[in-house]
Order: sequence, then C-alpha cells, then structure tokens
Amino acid sequence: MINPPVFHVIDPSLPEILQSEEDPMPPLGLMYLAGYLEKYSTHEVDILDCELEKINWEEIQNRVKEKDYEVIGITTMTFTLLSVLKTIKTIKVVKPGIKIVLGGPHAHIYPRETVSLESVDFVVLGEGEETFKELLDNMNQPEKLSAIKGLVFKMGEEIINNGIRPLIENLDSLPFPARQLLPYQKYKSSLGKNFPVTTMFTSRGCPYNCLFCDRPHWGKMFRARSADNVVKEMEECIKLGIKEIFIYDDTFTVDRQRVMDVCTGIKNKNLKIVWDIRTRVNAVDEELLIALKEAGCQRIHYGVEAGTQKILNVLRKGTNLEMIKNAFKLTRKVGIQILAYFMIGSPEETKEDIKKTIKLARDLKPDFANFGITTPYPATDLYVLGLQRGILKNDYWHEFAAHPTNDFKPPVWEENLKQQELIVLLKKAYQSFYFRPSYIIKLLSRISSWREFFTKAIMGMKLFRL
Repeated sequence: MINPPVFHVIDPSLPEILQSEEDPMPPLGLMYLAGYLEKYSTHEVDILDCELEKINWEEIQNRVKEKDYEVIGITTMTFTLLSVLKTIKTIKVVKPGIKIVLGGPHAHIYPRETVSLESVDFVVLGEGEETFKELLDNMNQPEKLSAIKGLVFKMGEEIINNGIRPLIENLDSLPFPARQLLPYQKYKSSLGKNFPVTTMFTSRGCPYNCLFCDRPHWGKMFRARSADNVVKEMEECIKLGIKEIFIYDDTFTVDRQRVMDVCTGIKNKNLKIVWDIRTRVNAVDEELLIALKEAGCQRIHYGVEAGTQKILNVLRKGTNLEMIKNAFKLTRKVGIQILAYFMIGSPEETKEDIKKTIKLARDLKPDFANFGITTPYPATDLYVLGLQRGILKNDYWHEFAAHPTNDFKPPVWEENLKQQELIVLLKKAYQSFYFRPSYIIKLLSRISSWREFFTKAIMGMKLFRL
C-alpha cells in the first residue's frame, strides 16, 4: 500500500507555508488496513510512505519490481489526486497487470468517476478494513466480487457499485495500526518537542454539524474506542520508543467520561508519553482540562474559525465568543498549549469581519494560530450552498474528479471579497499574529533544544517572506 509522493492541488500564488503542513504524519488509514490484514488474513503487506522517505517515481518502480506486488492500494484525497494518478501510471509502466485499489475521502465521494480513471481497478468506499480484506480474499474469483459490500469495480463496460458497508460499531475489534511496517522513528513535528511522533484515532465520526465539514466517509455517528483500548495502544507506542502522539479525532472530548477514564488509565499505568488532541471550545471544562494535563496532554487544537457571532452562526459552529474566551482562559490556566484554527472568507463575511477574526486571534493568545481561506470542499454543505446560491458557477470538484488536470485551481468563497484580496488578508493575519514582539519573546523562552530552535527558525523565515 502506498502513500504517494505529494504535489497538492493548490493555488500557486500562495506561499509554501500556507499550502501544506511542514511535516508528513504517519498514514493512519494505510496502517489500519495493514494491521487488519496482518491479524485476519494470510496476505503479505507492505506500506510505502513516499512523502516521508522522499521516494521519487523511479524508486517506486524499483520497489514494485523488487517486491513483485500483485495489488497496490493508494489513499486518495481530492488534493492529492494528481499525485495518485502519476503514481498509478508509474507503477503500470513496470507492471501492467498489477491491480490498483483506491480508497479514502475522494474515492468515497466520487466512486464512479474514480473507478473510471485510467488503470484504476477497484474503489473501496467508507471504512476500508473489512472491504479490502474481502477483496484480496476474492481477487481471483470475479463471480464473488458483487457480494462485497463497499466495493466499486468495472465489469466490462458496466460499473458495479455494491453500496456502502455499514459503519464499524465496535472499534475495539480493530487491531492497532501496523506502525512497525514504516520507519516510524523518522516522524517528527515542528509543533512538538519530542521525537519520534505518531498519530492515533480513538474515535470515528463527529456528531456536530459544521457547514464546512469534510469527513463524509466516516459518517455523523460518533463511535469511540474504549478507554482501556486507547491506553493499551499508547503502551504499545511507548514500547516502540515513540515519545509523542497526535490524536486525530475530530472531537476527542465528545464523551467526557471516556476522556476521564483514558486520563485515569494513563496515570494508573504511569505512562510517560505526551499527546495532543482536537476538540471544541464547548466540549471542555476545568476539571476535564486538569485531568488531561495530569495525563500528559500538552496541546489542544481548537477550531475557533471566526471572530464574530454572525459568522460563527453562518458556519453552524454552535459556539459563541464567550465560550471561546472561557475555554482559552481555562486551558492556559491549567498549562496546556493551544493551537487555534481560523477561517477567512466565509459566507456573508466582510473585510471588517475578517479584521475582527485577526484581532480575536491576537487577543486569545494561543501558542500557535493557523489561518486558512474558506474553501468549499466536495460533498460539504458549504459546497452545496455555493452551487445553490451561484457563488460557485459550476460543479468544479465533480469536473475535476472526472477529468483531473494540472491547471486546476480550487474555488474559494468569493461572495464579498475576491481571492487575491483574501490572500492579502491571509498574509496579514499570519504576520500580525507571529511578528508581535511579545509572541517572539514567549516562543523563544520555551525552546528547549537546538532541533526545536532550528525548526522554529525555518518556520519564521518562511513567514518573514510572506
């Protein structure tokens, strides 16, 4: 299974630091698939993270020839579709008969368009563990393929879509991700102080209803692993020598008691690990934050999004400015770092609204701030709204899914402000937040190693060039 070399579908006018994350993170989806196959099948499996290992196209060909793979699965995001297609083409040059399976959000949203692309043999919908295993088990028995839920494939000129498999309700039944199949010691983060790092999911699905949500393949039903299961995986990570865990749940603290139980389990076992979470400002309280801090949680990612109640309501956040300020105050009080996310250029948002968002970012004093231009992603309510209101002139994403081209530029919400105006405001947001003398002094005072110093220095130089 391959995590391909990435050249994102981006706006070439944006500086590099505003386009993508600095450090590649472990491909959790592929690690889950590999772990499931290792436990429940006899298939041999490898994972190749080309982004981490800086593997080029020629090296991919050499690996395919050397290992003589029969099937290759590739995670497919809309923003990495071009990379996926080039990876497929590269593989097929040296092994035309190899079977290519695509999964991930893009394939789930556009299954017909994806399976119709050149050299794509199968598409796996939704959660892929069970479907992918059944596909491998029956790869040489075409008559059985039509019975595999979650599978899309071509039969002659016809496209067969077997429908979505029901969501996995008992996530404890899934084996832990197969981290040992990757050079996991190489993963690091510019945010953290510890090395190596890894990623983890402790739940799937989010019960909230944000206008811009882009996780359709996991559904809206919140499903969580038990606290014991989560703590056991953390123990396994520690045994591998991992020092820090980035928990990638959409909203880690949906089930408050489960979070408290995870914290208790970590403390009872005296686990020496630091970790961070993503959650909402209305899903924390002081007692919970204290428990998180005592259990090693060192950073919380909050999606603030906007600095006015008007835009928070438009985005269906279900939060208000008082909740935001209170959550930040309590989080700082207990000594947990904060990474805050903000969006600019949302529906109905004006330049004055954006200025208030930038001001709120400074006033909240998070340790880190991430600003982004509101982009209507495929299959989101925001995208549907844009098409209905004529803000988006045509179904860009569907056209790109069916006919991907290198010159494609993703649409932004240009209701009150044009893209170039939003880019100027985006740069202003980064500069006004990170170039404050008080922020620079605070950041320098926390640096505890030369590696961290050089990492932060590189980020600073990129910001300075905005």
